[in-house]
Amino acid sequence: MPAPDLYRARMKAASRARTNSPAPFPQAAGSNCSAHNCHSCDVRSLSLCDALADSELSRLDRITRRHRTPAGATLIREGDPMTFACNITSGTVRLSRLLHDGRRQVMGFLFPGDFIGLTRRNRFVFSAEAITDTDCCNFALEDLETLSKDNPRLQRKLYEMACSELDAAQEQMLLLGRKSALERVASFLLEVRQRQLQQGDDEDCIILPMTRGDIADYLGLTLETVSRSFSRLRQEQVIEICETYRVDLLDCPRLQDLSGNS
Repeated sequence: MPAPDLYRARMKAASRARTNSPAPFPQAAGSNCSAHNCHSCDVRSLSLCDALADSELSRLDRITRRHRTPAGATLIREGDPMTFACNITSGTVRLSRLLHDGRRQVMGFLFPGDFIGLTRRNRFVFSAEAITDTDCCNFALEDLETLSKDNPRLQRKLYEMACSELDAAQEQMLLLGRKSALERVASFLLEVRQRQLQQGDDEDCIILPMTRGDIADYLGLTLETVSRSFSRLRQEQVIEICETYRVDLLDCPRLQDLSGNS
């Protein structure tokens, strides 16, 4: 399909989905994670909730709406009004933007503990889609702003999260601007591994729920180039590809060297 036709097809599909979409601020009704609460959250130490003492969590709990999104469904659509912030508590989410000619740029991947909403824009400038079944906590922006005004530690945490996003954006600029294809793939694997280590996962196993096409669109490469890079890493016995979504890490120091990182 030619690129303009692809773009029109995608925009028509998005328009149909928008017509039937739920309210911009998802409610807890129908969620499968209603039993979850801030005190028992498994990713509390990784999220903005970490800034709050146990005695303060009840107030956050009162403004929280919990929502489950099945794999393949959309959490946020590009252009939707930005009326809420979102904290991922389980699952993996893909952030992407669609160019006018139908090309897609994957902006990043979100994991448990990640936060959406650190911007002053009135509308979302990206789409967020669940790669796996995903649970999240949503907060109306007005409620979250009121809570943060009363809690300096929460303000500090939001500031630190914004700084981390800026650091990640600068690293991505370096990756896209200067690194070779192999360096990009190696850097990506190390990035995912680091995120999974924060969650207490196996240090020698990297789970990749996203497709190779997703990885290609994130790294600014073609699908074929990503596949060749994985094959080279396997041939050099740096990794072992056990399944499409699972990579065993055989030589972490070598992978670090190949990433081009200091």
